[in-house]
Amino acid sequence: MAELQEVQITEEKPLLPGQTPEVAKTHSVETPYGSVTFTVYGTPKPKRPAILTYHDVGLNYKSCFQPLFQFGDMQEIIQNFVRVHVDAPGMEEGAPVFPLGYQYPSLDQLADMIPCILQYLNFSTIIGVGVGAGAYVLSRYALTHPDTVEGLVLINIDPNAKGWMDWAAHKLTGLTSSISEMILGHLFSQILDSRNRRDLNFERGGDITLKCPVMLVVGDQAPHEDAVVECNSKLDPTQTSFLKMADSGGQPQLTQPGKLTEAFKYFLQGMGYMASSCMTRLSRSRTASLTSAASVDGNRSRSRTLSQSSESGTLPSGPPGHTMEVSC
Repeated sequence: MAELQEVQITEEKPLLPGQTPEVAKTHSVETPYGSVTFTVYGTPKPKRPAILTYHDVGLNYKSCFQPLFQFGDMQEIIQNFVRVHVDAPGMEEGAPVFPLGYQYPSLDQLADMIPCILQYLNFSTIIGVGVGAGAYVLSRYALTHPDTVEGLVLINIDPNAKGWMDWAAHKLTGLTSSISEMILGHLFSQILDSRNRRDLNFERGGDITLKCPVMLVVGDQAPHEDAVVECNSKLDPTQTSFLKMADSGGQPQLTQPGKLTEAFKYFLQGMGYMASSCMTRLSRSRTASLTSAASVDGNRSRSRTLSQSSESGTLPSGPPGHTMEVSC
């Protein structure tokens, strides 16, 4: 592993009463597939995993996750977990131009960079939070390193590589001229390369599946909804929760950080963390529906739906493997 470069910065954001500025340390470390940059917030907590995030195509960790992790209710979570925000090569702020002939890593290689990060930080386990392409990368990592992943929050996940590539190509058409030609020429053209077209091939009850608790998240107006539903159908129903968020569009972590924060707290509680956390936002929802499905004779399914109005003041916690539709 090559020499590490470290820069210490202070995050600029509004502070809550009695809160001190959060110190971030940004690192750049060499991997077998090139250099990768990641930013660490907080200090490791005994017997707790790190929260590791991976952003979407065309974004970096700040543009993808800052509204979520700066949200007021999220402060209770970040006080309990160290956070590692990974920037894909070339997407970090102030990234240098790639040298002539640079070959951008494949999706599998992006996932294979993560062990180098954890090895340097001496972190043994993580809870992954990924959006779009980042959700795909974290899922690939979890398939090859299941013992190091305690849980996954996957927003807009598409397990079908072709579907993800079509979406990535569509993403290109919406980029503004402020995106540098370097990124267009060296990043996206190679992301769309055939080397990256590899499905996750999840199998419910098979060998290729996520072994940890998973929360799948999609906005009610997102183009990824069908893909997330398909992913939900292929994962272990006892380990998987599906959250469809109303009024959130295609990026729930940006448009509905409050709802996603509350759902994240429930997810962490289900894993045995933050048992005393106070819930407020989802419990004030007008309607919360939980639907659990179980297979019958291998071909048929039945569902049990429980609706609870806001007058009760609580949201049923329930076991993993349920669907929540939340509207406020």
